[in-house]
Amino acid sequence: MNPTTKRHWKLSIMPKESFLANRIKSVGFALKGMFLLLKTEASIKIQFVIALCVTAAGFYFNISPTEWLIQLIAIGLVMGIEGVNTAIEKLADYVQPEHHEKIGFIKDISAGAVMIVSILASIVGFIIYLPKLF
Repeated sequence: MNPTTKRHWKLSIMPKESFLANRIKSVGFALKGMFLLLKTEASIKIQFVIALCVTAAGFYFNISPTEWLIQLIAIGLVMGIEGVNTAIEKLADYVQPEHHEKIGFIKDISAGAVMIVSILASIVGFIIYLPKLF
């Protein structure tokens, strides 16, 4: 039996994990990633504190259900894009530890995406809360 056939034979007799077991593992990896992000990245910590503050403000000012939805989408977008930005930066640093113009360009674009959603999320916050303050 050649090595390739032997490997296929071993794979075919190994029990497959169920769909549910795979989903549970995936959720576990995602939660691990979320906590790593919150634990290790200063920018996401700041954004998390801001998210907590605007959430508290939402309760204080009794914002409408529509305002809640828009606010939660804005928070999710900022934090999600920040996570993607962090992953891109870590991968770029792994692939090219030394300074490289093309890697810098990629990292700048990734950071720019975070800036775009952060500015728009701030505008959403101003639209929701400025009328309530004045």
